[in-house]
Amino acid sequence: MRVFKFTSLFIVGALIAAAYTAQAQKETEGRLDLALSYQAMRSNPVGGSNFWLQSGSMELHGQFWRGLGAVAEISGFHQGNVDSTGVSLDIVTATFGPRYTWFFPHSRLSVYGQALAGEAFGFNSVFPGVSSTTANANNLAFELGGGVNYTLDHHLSLRALQADWLRTQLPNAAANVQNNLRLGAGLVLHFK
Repeated sequence: MRVFKFTSLFIVGALIAAAYTAQAQKETEGRLDLALSYQAMRSNPVGGSNFWLQSGSMELHGQFWRGLGAVAEISGFHQGNVDSTGVSLDIVTATFGPRYTWFFPHSRLSVYGQALAGEAFGFNSVFPGVSSTTANANNLAFELGGGVNYTLDHHLSLRALQADWLRTQLPNAAANVQNNLRLGAGLVLHFK
C-alpha cells in the first residue's frame, strides 16, 4: 500500500512538472539559434597517445516542436606539434542531426542533448595509408553529447558548458579510430 501511494505521488508530480516544462518549451518553438564557441578537444587515438587540440565551433540550431530541433555544426581543430614530433594536425568536422532541449519553467537554464553525424576532414598532417602516406584525409564523424545554456536576455544566452564524445575514423596506422572528448563554452544568439 505504501509503495502504491509513493508511486502515485511520483506520477502526479512528474505530470505536473511535464506540463510546466511543455509550456516553457512551447514559448521557444520556431526559434533559430546561432552559437559561437571555443572548445578544447582531448584526442585519444586507438593505438596511439593522447593529446589536446584547440578549436572553434559554429552551429545553427532550429527548434521546431516541443524542445525537438535540428542542428548543423562546423568545428575546426588545431594542434601544432602532436606528441613533440614536429607534426601538426588540423581537423574540420561538419555534422548534422537532432537535438532535444529541456527548458525549465521560471529558470534561465536549459539543458540539451544531441546526436550528430557527418564528416571529418584532416589536413596539414601525416595520415598513413595501406600503401602510402598522405597529408590529407577524410572519413566519418559521429558526435554524441550535450550542454547547458544560461539565458541572459531574449536574444542572448551563455553556453556555460558543452561536452561531447566525437568519434572520427581518420587513418593513423593503427585502428584508424579516434575517440575524442570535447569541452567548450561560448555565446548563443537567438532569432525568432
